[in-house]
Amino acid sequence: MTSPILTKGQNLSLPDDVVRVDVVIGWTESEIEVDGSALLLGVDGKVGCDSDFVFYNQPESSDGSVRFLGTSATEEGAQARMALDLSAVPEHVHTVALVGSLGVGTFGDLGKLTLRVVDAAGHSLAEYATADATTESAFVFGEVYRRGSEWKVRAVGQGWESGLAGLATDFGVDVDDDAEHETTDAPAVRGPEPTAPAVVGSVGIAVPDCPPVAPARARTRNQGVRTVKRTLKKARPLEFKLAELDTWQTAPLFSVVGVGAGEEQERRATAALIATMQAVRPFARAVCARMGAPVGAFEGYVEVQFERGDSKVIPDAVLKVSRGSRVWTGLLEVKTGSGKLRRDQLESYLDVARKKKYDVVVSLSNDVPASPGELPVEVDRRKLVKVALRHLSWAEVAHEARMLLSHGGIDNDLHAWILSEFLRYLDSPRSGAAEFVDMGRHWVAVRDAVTAGTLRAGDQKALAVADTWVSLSRHLALRLTAELGVTVSHLLSRRHRADPAARSAAVAERLAGDGIFEAVLRIPDTAGDLVVVADIRTNKIRCRTTLDAPNEGTSGRRLSWLLRQLENAPGDVQVEVAFVERGTEVCEHLAAVRADPKVLTAGHASPIVSFTLQQNFPMGNRRSGTAASFIASVKSATDTFYGAVVQPLRGWVPAAPKQSESPDVVVPADA
Repeated sequence: MTSPILTKGQNLSLPDDVVRVDVVIGWTESEIEVDGSALLLGVDGKVGCDSDFVFYNQPESSDGSVRFLGTSATEEGAQARMALDLSAVPEHVHTVALVGSLGVGTFGDLGKLTLRVVDAAGHSLAEYATADATTESAFVFGEVYRRGSEWKVRAVGQGWESGLAGLATDFGVDVDDDAEHETTDAPAVRGPEPTAPAVVGSVGIAVPDCPPVAPARARTRNQGVRTVKRTLKKARPLEFKLAELDTWQTAPLFSVVGVGAGEEQERRATAALIATMQAVRPFARAVCARMGAPVGAFEGYVEVQFERGDSKVIPDAVLKVSRGSRVWTGLLEVKTGSGKLRRDQLESYLDVARKKKYDVVVSLSNDVPASPGELPVEVDRRKLVKVALRHLSWAEVAHEARMLLSHGGIDNDLHAWILSEFLRYLDSPRSGAAEFVDMGRHWVAVRDAVTAGTLRAGDQKALAVADTWVSLSRHLALRLTAELGVTVSHLLSRRHRADPAARSAAVAERLAGDGIFEAVLRIPDTAGDLVVVADIRTNKIRCRTTLDAPNEGTSGRRLSWLLRQLENAPGDVQVEVAFVERGTEVCEHLAAVRADPKVLTAGHASPIVSFTLQQNFPMGNRRSGTAASFIASVKSATDTFYGAVVQPLRGWVPAAPKQSESPDVVVPADA
C-alpha cells in the first residue's frame, strides 16, 4: 500500500495508535552529505533551551523523545533518519521541526528531496517530495505537531541560505562556533547527568527544566552549542611483517575452528558481534543507529532468560545503550546460514519487550530486505504499539564495518585491527554470517521452469525468487558503496519501493516472459549506470553501461575519444554505437574496433550519439555456497565490469567557449 502524498503546506493526522515514528529525509545526489536535525519548539516557535536542538553533535533531546540516528545508503541515494517517541515529547513542546543542512553546496544541487514518516514496522504513513530548492543550505522539510490530543505531520519546504547555524539561531538556539572556545574531547559521561535550573524561553515563557546533554566537545565556558563537525581521522589495522613465508597465517581474534551449525554457529556469530561492538565504539554506534538506538555507551549481554507465562524466552542477546539517565534496550534474535526467522519467536520477544518496557526487538539474519525498513517476517501489528521491530542483515553489519575501516571514523589502530578481524570472521563460510549466499529453496525449480518455458508469472515460487533477486541487487549496491566510499543506489521506481507485492510481480513477470533478471545500479561520478542482467535461458550474466558520445567532431573522432578511455579494457567487450537516425545501431567486439575503427562507422554519414558497452560472463547455476553459484557469478561479473569498463570512463566535457580574436584591443599605457 502506498503512503499518502503531501503537497507543500498540506497536513495529515497520524493514527491514534502510533506513538513511535521514524522521520526519513532522503535525497538523490548521494555524493553530497545532508545532515538531519530536529528542533523541539514551543507555542512561540522557539526552542525552550539548547538541548531542544537535536543534531550530529547533540544526537538526543534531554528527555530522549527525539533522536538523530545518522545517515545511510538507500536505493534512491541516501537518507538521514530521526526517531520520535511521541508519548515522551514534553507537554511544552508543540512542534518538532524536521531539518536538513549542508556543509558544502546548496539543496538545489541535490535533485529530488523527500520526507517520509514511517511507523515501528517500517510502513510509510506520509511522504512529501520537492524539487523546488535552489540556493538554500538548510531546509525545513516538515514538522510533526500537536493539535489537541492528536499528532499531525505537515509538509513545509522552507529553506535558509545561512546554513544550520543560521537556521538554529532563528529558532532560538544559542550557537557558539567560535574556535577559541574549543579544547580537547570531553570524557564519556556515565550515569545520571546534572539537571539545570529552570530556563526561560527566548520570549519570556517559562518552560520545564531542560537538562543539558553532554557536548561532543568540551568548551572553556558554557556558550551554546557547536554546529561545526569534528574532523575524523583514519586508522590502519595492525601490520604483521615478520612472516618468513606467505603461507604463514596470523592468529585470528575470532576463530572458526570447530564451529558447527545451527545454535552453536549463531552463538559464535552473536558473541563476535557483541564483543566487537563493545570494543569499537564507532562500530557500535553505526550498528545501533540502524536499530533506532541513541548515541551512547553500549553494553551487550548474551542468552539472558526471561519469564513468559509458564515458559522461558531466551533471546540471543540483550542490547543496552545508556545516555545520561536514560537507557535504551533491545532484544536481539540472530540467525545464521540458511536459518529463517519465525513469526511466533519474534512475537514472543515483542511480548517480553512490551512487559519490560524495552524499546525494540531486532532480528539479524542473512535475509537482505529488498528496501530499507522492510521486514522479512510479518507479525501482528497490535504488538508493535509500544515496541518497534527492526531487521538487520549480516550484509548491512559488514557494510558498516567496511565503511568505517575504508573511509574514516576509526582513529585507533587497535580498534581498526579488531574490526578487521571481525570482518575476517564474517568472511569465513563457517561463520554462517555470510553477506548474501542463498537464492532460496525454490531457486532450482524456478531456474529449470524458465529453461523449460513452463514458468508463469503468478507462480508463488517465482514470486519468492523475485524477492530474492531484488535483495541481491540491493546487496550489490551495499558492497560497492563500502568499497568505493560513495552511495551506490539500486534504482527502483517509486511504486516498486512502496509496494513490495507489485515489485515482486513485475520481476516475476519479466522472468517468466523473457527469462531474465535485471538490476540497475547508479554510481556517483560515473558516465552511465551499471546494468546487470542475468539471462537464465542463455546461462549468461550481461553487464552493460551506456554513455553519450561527444556532441562535436566526426564519428571517427568521437569513437577515438571512447577508445582512449578503454585502453586497458578486455577485447571481448562489445561496443555498440547509435547514430542520429533512430534505430540505426552497429555493434562489434572491442578487439575488432581497435584493429579497424571503421567497422563501426563505415557507410554511416550521420554522427554517433551514444555508446553502449557490454560484457558477457558465465553464470553459475548452484543455489548457494560455492564459487560456482549463481550469486557468486553475479558478484564477480559486477565487480569485474565496473573495474575494467565503467571506472575508467568519463563523460564528455566540451571545451570552454573561445573568445573572438580582436585586433583592436587597446592596452593602457601604464599597464
